[in-house]
Amino acid sequence: MVELAGTWRFTALEGAQVEGRRRATPWLTFDGDGQVFGLAGVNRVRGTWVLDGDTLTFGPVVSTLMAGPPDAMACEQQVLRLLGEPATVSAPDDDTLVLDGVAPARLVRDPHAADQQV
Repeated sequence: MVELAGTWRFTALEGAQVEGRRRATPWLTFDGDGQVFGLAGVNRVRGTWVLDGDTLTFGPVVSTLMAGPPDAMACEQQVLRLLGEPATVSAPDDDTLVLDGVAPARLVRDPHAADQQV
């Protein structure tokens, strides 16, 4: 079974590389109690998650409502789309997650992703 607990930084969304294209790279932190929080691109997000087999489902997710540069807002819409639908999750290794769903994504384990300035 995939171990989600920890902080994960997005490296690709819908087939496009994420890093270096925006002020702040999106990230998610999964805690062991089914809570998730992070940065979708511009806005902070918080919600719940459940992993059933290899299907990851996010519960209601809320976000702040700030505006940002067009590229960051477009990235944020991709992240929010991902959080809105179930995804199949796999882990090619202990430090990489692949989410295959409405907005396919690749994330890497990064305990310092939340340290970045927005």
